[in-house]
Amino acid sequence: MRYVRPDTTTVIETEEIPDDNSDAAKSIYFNPAKKLSIVSEDTTTLNEGGQEIVEMSEEVLIDSSWVKVAGYYSIWDTHRVNPYRVDGRSYRDSLKLHLTDPPRQRYAKMPLVSTPITSGFAFRGYRWHYGMDLDLETGDSVKTVFDGVVRIQAWDGGGYGNYILVRHYNGLETVYGHLSKALVTVGTFVKAGQLIGYGGSTGRSTGSHLHFEVRYQGNPINPVLMYDFPGYKLRKDNFTITSALFNYYSRALGHRSSGSRGGAPSRARQVVTHKVRSGDTMSEVAERYGVRVSTLRKLNPGVRTLQPGKKLRIK
Repeated sequence: MRYVRPDTTTVIETEEIPDDNSDAAKSIYFNPAKKLSIVSEDTTTLNEGGQEIVEMSEEVLIDSSWVKVAGYYSIWDTHRVNPYRVDGRSYRDSLKLHLTDPPRQRYAKMPLVSTPITSGFAFRGYRWHYGMDLDLETGDSVKTVFDGVVRIQAWDGGGYGNYILVRHYNGLETVYGHLSKALVTVGTFVKAGQLIGYGGSTGRSTGSHLHFEVRYQGNPINPVLMYDFPGYKLRKDNFTITSALFNYYSRALGHRSSGSRGGAPSRARQVVTHKVRSGDTMSEVAERYGVRVSTLRKLNPGVRTLQPGKKLRIK
């Protein structure tokens, strides 16, 4: 990954992969099971933590208050990012989602004031990266992109860090990871553009950024298919769900198999490097990244003077 801070003077290259036991890691492996009925099917044997069946009316009772949610979901789970057990590759028909609904005053917003991409939706390290990393400074405002209700607000030390998941009226769910602080709790109704937290670098992160995911029934969708990030807008007010959107999953499984040992997925190494600029000193670089000079010397044996343009290993 290439990570460039806004002043373009500090470049960090890193491989950032969630721990195998993190919410982020667990949420990306699909495990199709028989399809649940809309209202009454018993799910007690699934053992999915906070999962429960809710009646599919226009409204459901959450935290003692009535709020509207996407009506076709039958599972309300406050612990797992992907409790749905639906493989997107199995969709036979296309489904057109209306992302905005002006008559009901439901619109789309962007999650940040500016959205420079630092890492895309692609294979990274030994796993697939199922979201989009957007650059920010710690403390920057993070806002929800559509109207909806908060389904998860939790801490995931090995992956997302402090994160929020919002279920939206239009059928999508979005994840906001690595927050320094969350401002909403489970069951909170939120409007598009509402402040829900502040950006940071919590969890498995090597620099301040927002990890942003778009999901349909637990299946991650490449956000650039829906958003024009440089243009700071939604590409279209409608979006069509098809099985072809999830063809990447076969490649992701292939990478997972080739990158594992003994049948178990392995963790990727995490390497951070600094591109030396004119005037840099070893002590200044150490202070900038919060490491010791002795650590830098150990990681960079034989380096006596810093040469502009060369890479210095930090971690």
